[in-house]
Amino acid sequence: MIKHSDFENNGRGKTKLHQLIRQKKIVLGGNRQLKIYGGLHCSSGKRMLRENRVFFSSEAEAIAAGFRPCGRCMKDRYLQWKNKKK
Repeated sequence: MIKHSDFENNGRGKTKLHQLIRQKKIVLGGNRQLKIYGGLHCSSGKRMLRENRVFFSSEAEAIAAGFRPCGRCMKDRYLQWKNKKK
């Protein structure tokens, strides 16, 4: 798990973050407070505060960290997760 706040807020940090995304080393984003992960394109994820935003290299990494799928951008995976909880 990589925290968004680990990247400097001066042009360089943004470049390094985008480089990791382009290299597919970061494929998912998550909300540290809510323990929810989803796609980098998700509108819910784009609205969260920077200090709550984290990134994952895989879905397995997000699940191992105790996060659940986003109900908006990962609806099928969310429903599977929800049905397992019952």
